[in-house]
Amino acid sequence: MTTTASHTPAAPADGIKHTGTADAGSTDTGSNGSGRRSSGPAASGTPAPDSRLRALVTGNQPRWVRPSAALLLAISGVLYLWNLEATGYANSFYAAAVQAGTKDWMALLFGSLDAGNAITVDKPPAALWIPGIAGRIFGFSPLSMLVPQALMGVASVGLLYLTVKRVSGPAAGLLAGALLALTPVAALMFRFNNPDALLTLCLVLAAYLTTRAIEKAGWKWLAAAGAVIGLAFLTKMLQGFLIVPGLALAYLWAAPTTLGRRILHLLAAAGGIVLVAGSYIALFQLTPASERPYMAGSENNSFLELTFGYNGLGRITGSGGGAPGGGMGGNVGFGGAAGITRMFGASFGGEVSWLLPSALILLAAGLWFTRREARTSRTRAALMLWGGWLLVTAGILSFMGGTVHPYYAVALAPAIAALTGIGSVELWRGRGYWPARIVLAATVLAGSVWSAVLLGRDASWLPWIRIAVVVLGVLAAAALLLRLDSHHAVPARFRRAAAAAVVVVSLLAGGLGSTAWTFATAAQPHSGSIPTSGPTASAMGGPGGQTGRAGTDGVGTGGVGTGGADGTDGQAGGAAPSGSELASLLKSSTAKWSGIVSGASQAASLELATGTNVIALGGWNGGDPYPTLAQFQEMVANGEIGYFISGGGMGGGMGGGGPRGGNSEVAAWVAANFEAQTVGNSTVYKLTE
Repeated sequence: MTTTASHTPAAPADGIKHTGTADAGSTDTGSNGSGRRSSGPAASGTPAPDSRLRALVTGNQPRWVRPSAALLLAISGVLYLWNLEATGYANSFYAAAVQAGTKDWMALLFGSLDAGNAITVDKPPAALWIPGIAGRIFGFSPLSMLVPQALMGVASVGLLYLTVKRVSGPAAGLLAGALLALTPVAALMFRFNNPDALLTLCLVLAAYLTTRAIEKAGWKWLAAAGAVIGLAFLTKMLQGFLIVPGLALAYLWAAPTTLGRRILHLLAAAGGIVLVAGSYIALFQLTPASERPYMAGSENNSFLELTFGYNGLGRITGSGGGAPGGGMGGNVGFGGAAGITRMFGASFGGEVSWLLPSALILLAAGLWFTRREARTSRTRAALMLWGGWLLVTAGILSFMGGTVHPYYAVALAPAIAALTGIGSVELWRGRGYWPARIVLAATVLAGSVWSAVLLGRDASWLPWIRIAVVVLGVLAAAALLLRLDSHHAVPARFRRAAAAAVVVVSLLAGGLGSTAWTFATAAQPHSGSIPTSGPTASAMGGPGGQTGRAGTDGVGTGGVGTGGADGTDGQAGGAAPSGSELASLLKSSTAKWSGIVSGASQAASLELATGTNVIALGGWNGGDPYPTLAQFQEMVANGEIGYFISGGGMGGGMGGGGPRGGNSEVAAWVAANFEAQTVGNSTVYKLTE
């Protein structure tokens, strides 16, 4: 998408100098509107995409490129690693699973919540593997768990830079990488232990591999992209597939080979997905149930049932368990009301939408300006890839009626950053063409105004930034429209400085708000199961309603707080500080599992506080049919469980019981056959002699 000044004699009717190239086997042609084929560099001397690719391969790049890329990675590393230990164990649910993986290889392989392998987390296990291995090497701790997450963030930034650079050059790559690094939800997730860090890395890597495949119709690159998407599936199931339409469309449209071969290559990519994802599914399904943990979130101990039920269609339709977004429309932690404006609303807006209006403008303009380029235009292919990623993912997140949380929006951040980087730089190169100037001005102004709206939702926090971004946006838009960088009133010797000033002001207008929000997010420790970005640490706890502060291991009635770095005892959910008594009791047990409590959040925090194995009765929300009464009675008869801890679970009451069933009969049997004792604020039943 390279534009030229309107006064250039060779410019096509639409003002665009088309730079796509067609392969020998293609019959597609590019037209400039006057019947002539247009290709090659723009009149301004900007290299065509193929020239940029040759420069990239041969290493013939400006001297500033590598130092700038190194600086980008260094800043990203500092942002994601600085004071990381303050986060503690972050989400105790996943922290306990990582801890279990450091103790037992089967627990690591299957993603078990406890080293005794009673029940898994309600997700695939891939996100636990790297921090679990790091814990085995360096010893389990908050840092051994969180540093890999931060490094995944740095790798995501670097890969996005490389991907965009191959299409639009190093300036676009640097801009895209910086925008990803400075997206609030990215800083949140790359400093946390939810699966989204690995998911984002897999998605960006798949986009990079697909971009390489498009360049020369390389089916091996495309098959590798499929394999990475298979790993994304093993990280967060069907969410890993949301980018597939965009990647497939870009390759099917633009790869320089025949249509038949393009289709065959896509089948190879599908084979990569099946090979990676299918291998693990087969391993899980073929392993006897007695030799592996129960698959949490499923009703019949099936990985496939979890994929298409609770963690699949149930998330979209609102059926199959979990707290539906549609039913909790006023709850920020559950996404707010479903609809086309959800990504801009109170839940998702501050996480990722700072440059979403700008990205949409640039996507539409880019597709229009490249409409007459050859089929193999890599710029248009990139717009299709990232645009498809953005539209499909945003559409699903906007309208899904099941469980949805604001931090899911991290999957949008790379696409928004890439579209903004590609579109802005390509239009800047062609700013001599008046429609390009208008689009650039509208893009900058839209970004600054929307940033001001988002900042206004927390009016007490640094109100001057809200005013500054609007002023900067107006100034930048005016400068672009008036062509101050090349205006005849500006002496020629000052025009380079004027152009640099316009760029700086435009970047500040669009990025100052999100940058400030990102640094404020990184400055706050986050804990609980639903973290949100911003200048205050905000997160919801597990089903028991515990929020907890990082650095505490509170244990109280019906639940426990978030595990922390220092192993101290504290309060959770307003409970009395009785954690040390219950923790000491569980530590004294010699049974395979020191205890059992309804709900995984409670079990996880007890494991972190005591270092023992605790069964999560009913899985995450207390509603999974495990263990059944018969299974529980057999465990008790074998002396495998030390104590039953009353309370906890989303269903509340003794034994909990979530929306997909309950285990109240287990609790009733315990109450009828064992004597209750009070430990601090908890009611406990001793199950072994």
